[in-house]
Amino acid sequence: MPGRFRLVFGFAIVVAIVCQDASILAQTKITIGVAAMSPRTIPLLIAQEQGLFAKQGIDARIVLIKGAPILVASLISGDLEVGYTGGTSVLGAAAQGPYLKILSSISSKLTHTMLANPSLKTAEQLRGKRFGIQSMGGTTWMHTILGLEHVGLDVKRDHINILMIGDSVLIGQALEAGRVDAAVLDGVLARRLINKGFSVIVDLTPANIPMVNQAVVVAPDFVQKRQELAERILMVLVDSLAFTLAPMNRNVVVKTIMRRLQIDDPKVAEEGYQDLMTSIERKPFPSLEGLRNIRRLMATQNPKAANVKVEDLIDARIIRKLDENGYMDKVAAGYGLK
Repeated sequence: MPGRFRLVFGFAIVVAIVCQDASILAQTKITIGVAAMSPRTIPLLIAQEQGLFAKQGIDARIVLIKGAPILVASLISGDLEVGYTGGTSVLGAAAQGPYLKILSSISSKLTHTMLANPSLKTAEQLRGKRFGIQSMGGTTWMHTILGLEHVGLDVKRDHINILMIGDSVLIGQALEAGRVDAAVLDGVLARRLINKGFSVIVDLTPANIPMVNQAVVVAPDFVQKRQELAERILMVLVDSLAFTLAPMNRNVVVKTIMRRLQIDDPKVAEEGYQDLMTSIERKPFPSLEGLRNIRRLMATQNPKAANVKVEDLIDARIIRKLDENGYMDKVAAGYGLK
């Protein structure tokens, strides 16, 4: 009997190990493209660092792709499964033909600040000056155009020079170094420059300008072919947003902000954390009004954009399902959120 017991017990251990290995091997590998590093990428990075993807059986590789147009092209070609980018690039692609799908958006209004060199104090002084963006037609371009519109400036009429610099981190560095005169930046990146004496031309948050700042984007047939995976990805996003917003995780989020956005000053990182808390949504539904706003301005640069049916760019079925079945509230409650 003892020998038989040892045999059975040993077999059970082997089965357990094999099952565990099978579980590891069963992790679904995906590549997620990020067009730029900004405060709104923090929830995605936290999802990877805190094992939230792994919890849903996903082995996620996050890659930085310089420029939203390249990211969109990679989605269309199939080189990327998922994109994490703004609605501007999605609508821009649709104006040329391919309709991608926005499954979720973690931020639905413009929460940026227009900053300028300390010698520039008013919007009127920005005429003829240089603004930094990442790419023409991209999300940082859209933020800049919306900001200029809000303060009554026009790129052509007021001879404003738009320079392609890089992502938001690089744009902030360019403003600090004097390579550009002004920029529209968000959260901790804006705070860092404000604390160094750069001028605040306008805080755009109170204006409540609709915008799809950061969205989960996939190819048109992704949900149809891989609906179960799409749902798991959105479950991770909901989990990461709740984790990020939970006061109990404040220190983790602040440290992530400092490390990922190259912030040395803890005070600036703390202020950036507070900004992030007001700029992301716990229930990340895509914004139709945000897309309409993008279409309106993009049509001034590309007439084909006026014909885009923005309703066809959104597939909110899964994210609404996660709300209606109680998943969002259950996850939030687990982190002490209401």
